[in-house]
Amino acid sequence: MARLIVMYRTPEDVAAFDRHYSGTHIGLASKMPGLRSYEISHGPVMTPDGASSYHLVAMLRFDEIASLKAALASPEGQAAVEDVGRFATGGVDIYMFDDRVAGG
Repeated sequence: MARLIVMYRTPEDVAAFDRHYSGTHIGLASKMPGLRSYEISHGPVMTPDGASSYHLVAMLRFDEIASLKAALASPEGQAAVEDVGRFATGGVDIYMFDDRVAGG
């Protein structure tokens, strides 16, 4: 499996971010080909020491890195990527990696 992690920093307007994310962005990102699961954090993103600079974390799973890259390159993936600039006013960090079980 491969995973795409999207970490959204706290936006200028949290309510506007939440409205757009739930009302528009999830629908766009959910259409990416090959997407196996899509999870988001609920509540504030915390560190062991307390609050963090992140507002929301999205975790998207694909069968493999090649599938993930193809999804991002697809028209649906490009629409989702372009949409991020419309609401992620606090900034965003995006990571892709192979998802393996420890010891496996």
